[in-house]
Amino acid sequence: DVQLVESGGGSVQAGGSLNLTCEAARWPYASNAMAWFRQAPGKEREGVACIYLRGGTTYYADSVKGRFTLSQVNDKNEVFLQMDNLKPEDSAMYYCAARLARCSPSYDYTDSSLQRLFRFWGQGTQVTVS
Repeated sequence: DVQLVESGGGSVQAGGSLNLTCEAARWPYASNAMAWFRQAPGKEREGVACIYLRGGTTYYADSVKGRFTLSQVNDKNEVFLQMDNLKPEDSAMYYCAARLARCSPSYDYTDSSLQRLFRFWGQGTQVTVS
């Protein structure tokens, strides 16, 4: 079975940096897109960023543009999310997700229904900014 293995996260003060890694283990498909979502207590799950691994095209939610960078790790089914200038409103459980089709530039990352497009999910990792 496909498994998304997340690592990273933790606690940091506002203005600091954290990073997250997600590996798609036992991925049997020819192509895929990987993304990060987040969900704060009492809020809907929202998209953060998405990358298509057969071209490297990356898209970001407006709320993280210029602060977060999503990249692929060495042509693997693995992605790295660098989060800089973190704000308290970035605090949430962060989830890695994957789908077979590529990301779309038309994604509304604030729309909670976006998560339905992603078939595979990780367990989540906590990010806390104080």
